Amino acid sequence: MAERVLIVGFDDSEGARAALRVAIELARDLGDKLVIAFGYEPPGRMGEELGAARDAVRELGERVTRHAFARAEAEGVEAELAVIDRRPVDALLELAAAHDARMIVIGSYGDHPIKGAIIGSTPHKLLHLADRPVLAVPAP
Repeated sequence: MAERVLIVGFDDSEGARAALRVAIELARDLGDKLVIAFGYEPPGRMGEELGAARDAVRELGERVTRHAFARAEAEGVEAELAVIDRRPVDALLELAAAHDARMIVIGSYGDHPIKGAIIGSTPHKLLHLADRPVLAVPAP
């Protein structure tokens, strides 16, 4: 039987920490592997500063996902990290497709649905674009 995978978006925000807690519990209960993902894309065209900004954001992503990885490992869950130079929604969708993931777990910040529709929150986009279940976990 093929290995089952859960994807969790993680940026160390309150919502992401709540999503990680739920994803670890689900992965442990289901016997799934957890892919802890951080997608990033510095805004706009920034000229020479673009490389430095991209490097800084990637370094941040690597640091916060390492902490998430350690937590999953401490809970006995097999995990891997994915720090991807793509907008978060695109990174999560691509990872889910590549791993044929059971679901995508993402933190929600409690924004009003209209605000999410207007500004395009990642959870809102995933709920409409994903071809598999998306679990939006509210921040405490």
